[in-house]
Amino acid sequence: MPTVALYNINGEQVGELALSEDIFGVEVHKTVLHDAVLMQLAGRRQGTHNTKTRAEVSGGGRKPWRQKGTGRARHGTTRSPIWRSGGIVFGPHPRDYQYSLPKKVRRLALKSALSAKVNTGDLLVLDQLDLKEPKTKDMVKILNNLKVNGALLVTADIDQTVEKSARNIPNVKPLHATGINVYDILAHNKLVITKDAVARVEEVFA
Repeated sequence: MPTVALYNINGEQVGELALSEDIFGVEVHKTVLHDAVLMQLAGRRQGTHNTKTRAEVSGGGRKPWRQKGTGRARHGTTRSPIWRSGGIVFGPHPRDYQYSLPKKVRRLALKSALSAKVNTGDLLVLDQLDLKEPKTKDMVKILNNLKVNGALLVTADIDQTVEKSARNIPNVKPLHATGINVYDILAHNKLVITKDAVARVEEVFA
């Protein structure tokens, strides 16, 4: 069973926390992590690209010249793909790039990402993260106390105070436990998570 240090907002170690072996201590599957990241990035694509076919471009209503006798090649329209300003053949059109992996694969990818952070020592657990009011200065001070430069900041529930305090800090992203995902875990150097959020993750993804 993996065990990590428990810190307070002053950066002082106040104890240790035993993590679930089934979530934070699994074998890291790099292939599954790769597949999960590709799935997330594909889902973020807008897919609004579009080109016009010969039926959609304007103009070309008449035959540019007669069929025979001019010495030139036969053409029926100036909107043909071989003409300048003509239609595009096999060009991109609006589409949805989103797809889904099996549920077990997605869960394994998340567990692998969390376990990787534990293995590298990049998972920091806070006993609590209670801010009286949203202040970026206070959040910067907490991160400096933890000696963290860029992190995914995870709380148990949606915390507007924490979110407003952290959202303007470069390379820091606030997130709640049920919204945790593989891409954000791997995209940040450190994973700073509260003790309550650890319990929520273990409850949801067990």
